[in-house]
Amino acid sequence: MHIVLHQPEIPGNTGNIGRTCVATGTALHLIEPLGFRLDEKSIRRAGMDYWHQLEVHRYTNFREFMERHPGAKIWMATTKAQHAYTEVTYGADDFIMFGKESAGIPEEILVEHEEGCIRIPMLPAIRSLNLSNAVSIVLYEALRQNGFAGMQQEGELHRLKWKG
Repeated sequence: MHIVLHQPEIPGNTGNIGRTCVATGTALHLIEPLGFRLDEKSIRRAGMDYWHQLEVHRYTNFREFMERHPGAKIWMATTKAQHAYTEVTYGADDFIMFGKESAGIPEEILVEHEEGCIRIPMLPAIRSLNLSNAVSIVLYEALRQNGFAGMQQEGELHRLKWKG
């Protein structure tokens, strides 16, 4: 699975998303320009001590991203989409793209990929969700559809035992 951030602006969001990617074995793809430097304290703080484990790729623009991933299935999360993120079928190697916090994915890109546009349903009074929350919602649905492949699905208590 792959998460793509198109021109992210807030380092804390990208750090949180990076941590989620590490926890799920998901690659993170960053399309420039970024609204921060990758060595900022806030991105490391949000990603905690996991940032060095993250598989991260950078691209100078969307065209370079597309050239490096010809034929890739890309789902584009946007509040403007006709279909909910739960109405599509995700493949294990799909890319899920999110736009910058202030404006989303540019409409010029969306209209060229209409069949891959998805949305998270929400009340009409709100403009959008926090970027790191939106990534988590869609990514975990994609992972669920793929059986959480390779992920730990059971846990143990530290001091006690479960009764069941």
